[in-house]
Amino acid sequence: MIYPRIIAHRCGGALTPENTLAGLRLMARIGCRGVEFDAMLAADGVPVLIHDETLERTTAGRGRVADMSSARLARLDAGARHHQAFAVEPVPTLDEALQLCAALGLWANVEIKAAAGHEAEAGRAVARRAAAATGKVVLSSFSVAAMRAAADEAAQLPRAMLVEAIPADWRESVAAAGACALHCAASALTAEASAAVRAAGLPLACYTVDRRDDAARLFAMGVNAVFTDRPDLWLTSEM
Repeated sequence: MIYPRIIAHRCGGALTPENTLAGLRLMARIGCRGVEFDAMLAADGVPVLIHDETLERTTAGRGRVADMSSARLARLDAGARHHQAFAVEPVPTLDEALQLCAALGLWANVEIKAAAGHEAEAGRAVARRAAAATGKVVLSSFSVAAMRAAADEAAQLPRAMLVEAIPADWRESVAAAGACALHCAASALTAEASAAVRAAGLPLACYTVDRRDDAARLFAMGVNAVFTDRPDLWLTSEM
């Protein structure tokens, strides 16, 4: 599995409203080749792009994502809190995001954000839609249950296990999740852990990296890719 070295966190990080189609379009325009975004189930079982289980931080709405239909979520403003230039930007569905990624030639990491008690349901729904996409897609999640359900639904899709620090039993955790890659916090990665993952032949990506010197250090340790809120810092001469 080949990763782009620089991956835009939540569709665009600091540059655009997170988890929006506007972010995907801007990333393509500035030359970013890889994006990451979050997918959570709306009340009607449709995966939509949003990070939090509640709406207040990123949209003009209030309440729980799981209590609203995807159609109602699409009518919320998910852009103005970032900047008025993005006012009326909607909460997109996963299908819309994957279709746009394919059209723009963007590699996509879909993080399965499962509300408590809905891990398996979210894993299946996200995997089903990702399997129907025509672009390059990797699934990831902190939830082993979501990852197992995704594997049952679409075994052909590559999957990455998300952790903060790489645990001592990471091999068992990766196997339990049916994963073939690891994503971890950059601040928690040790040279020993990086070397062990690399020796096992697994891709390793780190979040969230916004300084070029930090990225250079991670790449020197053998990390394959970094997730960043500032993809523009690398695009003039990608590392």
